[in-house]
Amino acid sequence: MQSTQHQDARDSALVLFSGGQDSATCLAWALERFEHVETLGFDYGQRHRVELECRVQFRKRIAAIMPQARGRLGDDHMIDLSVLGAISDTAMTREIEILATANGLPNTFVPGRNLMFMTIAGAIGYRRGLRVLVGGMCETDFSGYPDCRDDTLKALQVALNLGMDSRFVLETPLMWLDKADTWRLAQSLGGAALVDLIRTDTHTCYLGERGLLHDWGYGCGECPACKLRKRGYEAFLANEAVGADPTA
Repeated sequence: MQSTQHQDARDSALVLFSGGQDSATCLAWALERFEHVETLGFDYGQRHRVELECRVQFRKRIAAIMPQARGRLGDDHMIDLSVLGAISDTAMTREIEILATANGLPNTFVPGRNLMFMTIAGAIGYRRGLRVLVGGMCETDFSGYPDCRDDTLKALQVALNLGMDSRFVLETPLMWLDKADTWRLAQSLGGAALVDLIRTDTHTCYLGERGLLHDWGYGCGECPACKLRKRGYEAFLANEAVGADPTA
């Protein structure tokens, strides 16, 4: 990893890009706003690590959908965070059934994941002069993960700035959007072409299933992530149909 410093850190961003729908939308959002955008992914032994393959293909294809990406999309960084998988006993890192736990959280919650992700993003951003850190955390359509809450991210921004004596800005463009809104945001950024690219070239399914392409994308169709993505896509299409009918 090079330690290139960009002259105007305010006009550059580092996007946490997993290869899923939310982070792909955030990448398009960043490319619309910043002159220089780099991406960061993590291999933590996730059960659905096929997302890591999707992220490579998506990065290649988004330039055809968003022409400005050709000059703005910079380096990609992949971090081996297998230690997180080693210490996590969750349905995201183990071949176990997805269910609710005694504390009310689903066992797909990986404790400390987003905290570690953002801390490493801060360290990379510090080294490369990227002061805007972009993540797809959302408090509207989520499974109750405490590290996706707005309060958590605001507190983390303070901690990173104090601990690194910096002025990082943590941007979470999806924080108050539901999944239908997220599809609509993608459409506003890149039209139907970007929506279709996200539909076919991103991965959300917790089980890593990519055998069948549904209207809303690949997945098992039964895990919480698939159900949420499916509901959001159907709501997005329903809204589009109403908007297209002048008599509605």
